[in-house]
Amino acid sequence: MDGMSGPHVIRGSVSLPEAELVWRFSRSSGPGGQHVNTTDTAVELRFDLARTEALPEVWKRRALERLTGRLTDGIVTVRASEHRSQWRNRETAAVRLAALLAEATAPPPKPRRPTRIPRGINERRLREKKQRAETKRGRSPRNWD
Repeated sequence: MDGMSGPHVIRGSVSLPEAELVWRFSRSSGPGGQHVNTTDTAVELRFDLARTEALPEVWKRRALERLTGRLTDGIVTVRASEHRSQWRNRETAAVRLAALLAEATAPPPKPRRPTRIPRGINERRLREKKQRAETKRGRSPRNWD
Protein backbone atom coordinates (compact mmCIF):
# COMPACT_ATOMS: atom_id res chain seq x y z
CA MET A 1 0.00 0.00 0.00
CA ASP A 2 2.54 2.54 -1.09
CA GLY A 3 1.57 6.16 -0.67
CA MET A 4 -1.15 5.57 1.92
CA SER A 5 -1.09 8.07 4.73
CA GLY A 6 0.41 5.82 7.38
CA PRO A 7 -1.32 3.90 10.15
CA HIS A 8 -4.88 4.88 10.91
CA VAL A 9 -5.06 5.57 14.63
CA ILE A 10 -8.16 4.45 16.46
CA ARG A 11 -7.38 6.12 19.77
CA GLY A 12 -4.20 6.79 21.70
CA SER A 13 -1.43 4.46 20.55
CA VAL A 14 -3.80 1.83 19.11
CA SER A 15 -4.00 1.78 15.31
CA LEU A 16 -5.39 -0.46 12.58
CA PRO A 17 -2.82 -3.16 11.70
CA GLU A 18 -2.31 -3.30 7.93
CA ALA A 19 -1.90 -7.09 8.04
CA GLU A 20 -5.44 -7.54 9.39
CA LEU A 21 -7.16 -5.37 6.77
CA VAL A 22 -8.70 -7.15 3.79
CA TRP A 23 -9.28 -5.00 0.72
CA ARG A 24 -11.63 -5.82 -2.16
CA PHE A 25 -12.11 -3.70 -5.25
CA SER A 26 -14.94 -3.53 -7.77
CA ARG A 27 -16.27 -1.22 -10.42
CA SER A 28 -17.96 1.78 -8.96
CA SER A 29 -21.55 2.45 -10.00
CA GLY A 30 -22.69 5.73 -11.51
CA PRO A 31 -21.36 7.95 -14.29
CA GLY A 32 -17.72 8.03 -15.22
CA GLY A 33 -17.35 7.95 -18.99
CA GLN A 34 -14.70 5.76 -20.61
CA HIS A 35 -12.71 5.56 -17.38
CA VAL A 36 -15.46 3.66 -15.53
CA ASN A 37 -15.22 0.43 -17.54
CA THR A 38 -11.51 -0.06 -17.02
CA THR A 39 -10.80 0.56 -13.33
CA ASP A 40 -12.00 -0.97 -10.10
CA THR A 41 -12.47 2.15 -7.98
CA ALA A 42 -15.06 1.05 -5.41
CA VAL A 43 -13.41 -0.21 -2.22
CA GLU A 44 -14.65 -2.68 0.37
CA LEU A 45 -12.56 -2.87 3.53
CA ARG A 46 -13.04 -5.79 5.91
CA PHE A 47 -11.66 -6.09 9.44
CA ASP A 48 -12.04 -9.22 11.57
CA LEU A 49 -13.01 -7.67 14.87
CA ALA A 50 -13.67 -10.99 16.63
CA ARG A 51 -10.17 -12.39 15.97
CA THR A 52 -8.00 -9.27 16.07
CA GLU A 53 -5.10 -9.00 18.48
CA ALA A 54 -4.60 -5.27 17.85
CA LEU A 55 -7.30 -4.08 20.25
CA PRO A 56 -7.21 -4.42 24.03
CA GLU A 57 -9.65 -7.10 25.24
CA VAL A 58 -11.96 -4.56 26.91
CA TRP A 59 -12.19 -2.48 23.72
CA LYS A 60 -12.81 -5.56 21.62
CA ARG A 61 -15.65 -6.75 23.86
CA ARG A 62 -17.19 -3.25 23.85
CA ALA A 63 -16.93 -2.95 20.05
CA LEU A 64 -18.40 -6.42 19.45
CA GLU A 65 -21.34 -5.52 21.67
CA ARG A 66 -21.99 -2.11 20.10
CA LEU A 67 -21.50 -3.16 16.46
CA THR A 68 -23.57 -6.35 16.63
CA GLY A 69 -25.91 -5.15 13.87
CA ARG A 70 -23.03 -4.34 11.50
CA LEU A 71 -21.03 -7.53 11.97
CA THR A 72 -21.08 -10.63 9.78
CA ASP A 73 -19.34 -13.53 11.55
CA GLY A 74 -17.35 -11.03 13.63
CA ILE A 75 -16.19 -9.08 10.57
CA VAL A 76 -16.98 -5.39 10.11
CA THR A 77 -17.20 -4.14 6.51
CA VAL A 78 -16.88 -0.57 5.23
CA ARG A 79 -17.52 0.50 1.63
CA ALA A 80 -16.34 3.63 -0.16
CA SER A 81 -17.06 4.63 -3.76
CA GLU A 82 -17.49 8.41 -3.63
CA HIS A 83 -14.28 9.24 -5.47
CA ARG A 84 -13.16 8.32 -8.97
CA SER A 85 -9.73 7.37 -7.68
CA GLN A 86 -9.19 4.00 -5.98
CA TRP A 87 -6.50 5.51 -3.78
CA ARG A 88 -8.87 8.17 -2.40
CA ASN A 89 -11.58 5.56 -1.83
CA ARG A 90 -9.06 3.44 0.08
CA GLU A 91 -8.20 6.44 2.25
CA THR A 92 -11.90 7.16 2.85
CA ALA A 93 -12.66 3.55 3.79
CA ALA A 94 -9.71 3.32 6.20
CA VAL A 95 -10.61 6.61 7.89
CA ARG A 96 -14.26 5.54 8.12
CA LEU A 97 -13.30 2.21 9.71
CA ALA A 98 -10.97 3.90 12.21
CA ALA A 99 -13.72 6.38 13.18
CA LEU A 100 -16.26 3.57 13.52
CA LEU A 101 -13.95 1.59 15.79
CA ALA A 102 -13.03 4.69 17.81
CA GLU A 103 -16.71 5.37 18.47
CA ALA A 104 -17.47 1.71 19.25
CA THR A 105 -14.57 1.33 21.68
CA ALA A 106 -15.13 4.62 23.53
CA PRO A 107 -15.82 4.24 27.25
CA PRO A 108 -19.47 4.55 28.25
CA PRO A 109 -20.53 8.03 29.39
CA LYS A 110 -20.53 8.75 33.10
CA PRO A 111 -23.94 8.15 34.68
CA ARG A 112 -25.98 11.31 35.19
CA ARG A 113 -26.25 12.48 38.76
CA PRO A 114 -29.82 13.59 39.36
CA THR A 115 -30.08 17.13 40.70
CA ARG A 116 -32.97 18.90 42.36
CA ILE A 117 -34.53 21.98 40.84
CA PRO A 118 -34.23 24.88 43.31
CA ARG A 119 -37.58 25.85 44.82
CA GLY A 120 -37.25 29.50 43.70
CA ILE A 121 -36.90 28.53 40.05
CA ASN A 122 -39.92 26.24 40.23
CA GLU A 123 -42.04 28.89 41.96
CA ARG A 124 -41.06 31.51 39.37
CA ARG A 125 -42.00 29.13 36.54
CA LEU A 126 -45.41 28.47 38.08
CA ARG A 127 -45.99 32.20 38.70
CA GLU A 128 -45.16 33.00 35.04
CA LYS A 129 -47.47 30.20 33.89
CA LYS A 130 -50.35 31.64 35.93
CA GLN A 131 -49.67 35.12 34.60
CA ARG A 132 -49.67 33.83 31.00
CA ALA A 133 -52.92 31.94 31.63
CA GLU A 134 -54.53 35.13 33.00
CA THR A 135 -53.42 37.06 29.89
CA LYS A 136 -54.97 34.44 27.62
CA ARG A 137 -58.15 34.18 29.72
CA GLY A 138 -58.55 37.94 29.37
CA ARG A 139 -58.66 37.57 25.59
CA SER A 140 -61.60 35.16 25.55
CA PRO A 141 -64.95 36.66 24.44
CA ARG A 142 -67.14 35.01 27.14
CA ASN A 143 -67.34 38.18 29.34
CA TRP A 144 -68.32 40.50 26.47
CA ASP A 145 -72.07 40.93 27.09
